[in-house]
Amino acid sequence: SGGLACSKEGFFFLPQTGTKWGLGGTCVNVGCIPKKLMHQAALLGTAVKDAKKYGWQISEPVSHDWATMAEGVQNHVRSLNWGHRVQLQDKKVKYLNMKGSLVDEHTVKGLTKAGKEMILTAKNIVIATGGRPKYPTHVPGAMEHGITSDDIFWLKQSPGKTLVIGASYVALECAGFLTGIGLDTTVMVRSIALRGFDQQMAGLVTDYMEAYGTKFAWKCVPRSVDKLSSGALQVTWMDTQTGKEQKDTYDSVLWAVGRAPETKALGLDKVGVQLNNETGKIVVGADESTSVPNIYAFGDISEGRPELTPTAIKAGKLLARRLAGQSAELMNYDNVPTTVFTPLEYGCVGLSEEEAERRHGTDAIEVYHAFYKPLEFTVAERDASQCYIKVVCERRGDQKILGLHFTGPNAGEVTQGFAMSFQCGATYSHLLQTVGIHPTCAEELIKLNITKRSGLDATVTGC
Repeated sequence: SGGLACSKEGFFFLPQTGTKWGLGGTCVNVGCIPKKLMHQAALLGTAVKDAKKYGWQISEPVSHDWATMAEGVQNHVRSLNWGHRVQLQDKKVKYLNMKGSLVDEHTVKGLTKAGKEMILTAKNIVIATGGRPKYPTHVPGAMEHGITSDDIFWLKQSPGKTLVIGASYVALECAGFLTGIGLDTTVMVRSIALRGFDQQMAGLVTDYMEAYGTKFAWKCVPRSVDKLSSGALQVTWMDTQTGKEQKDTYDSVLWAVGRAPETKALGLDKVGVQLNNETGKIVVGADESTSVPNIYAFGDISEGRPELTPTAIKAGKLLARRLAGQSAELMNYDNVPTTVFTPLEYGCVGLSEEEAERRHGTDAIEVYHAFYKPLEFTVAERDASQCYIKVVCERRGDQKILGLHFTGPNAGEVTQGFAMSFQCGATYSHLLQTVGIHPTCAEELIKLNITKRSGLDATVTGC
């Protein structure tokens, strides 16, 4: 995503990095786009159940066909691949479908599938190769019998009974839509869910998923994956709480245990580009510069940057403009909003409550919160126990908002709107001065008046 944005802005050459997909990077091919579409498929399943309460006469049983969904999703992805090709041509960007690596600080070697080499020289070189899912190579059978998010969206047939190993947003999103389309799905969690996110919100997300039908194997570590003669996959794991070994069989095992930057095959060591030894990511400055003056890097391969498509796209555009001498504007990585598209969506911008406490101290922050019930849930008689809003503010002065957190329907749409206010220095009084749109879930944010400190019941009453 970032490489495309940068090249379209700056008319650069665009060598590919040897993936099997079309243009568009992770987001288009094996990330945000197919994920959101499959999430939508799951939401429609819930909507069908709700529809009966709203008077729709729906004949039973209702079933889901994976192949139909997959074909529709994959066709849309291919249309986006083609759209990017057309845009590159329109912008006069020369696209080379090759695997690129550095020869020296001004030279890149491109290698085609057929083994043909091409040498390119440039004043500046920009690296935006992204990352790929990791396999735990210490677990026997993990690679031979497992799949990752690189595979799930391109399966021709249903993955069937699935074990998702990991508890990142990728793991929970995949487990959520698999559960939602009717598949027996279990999430195996080594420690905590949604590391790096607000942990109260993470708990609400997983609580909802458990009520929704997703099973969780908490505090468990996989030991091996074996393929049985029946074709089923037998997974052996250790329950770290009891110390006991357990086994079960699955049709698919999906690894979602983190991502690794695509930096190993780029020849960075030849030219002295500094990496973080632990993560393998490229160390960059505020202007995306590396330790080599004319080589730049951004997106998922950059150390300390959010692994999000919109940040890579914006950083790429701004870098291209700076290199072209059109602007001096740097990317602002503070207060980047994001949403986890789990069955109950979770959107946030700014600091988690834990991080706000760490930076400012417990006594220096005020947390306004509310449990609310979306109007859509009422007639459908759906449980809204996990629909929750939290706004973390500075306690003194004008109570600047430090973090905003929302679980509920359309969390991405809600959070995107409020994210802009962070660029304008939003305060708690600004929230109270805003007139709500009724009836919406988003309006509950501008009605917040109960603090955690007060200990009062934060359940919203009335309409």
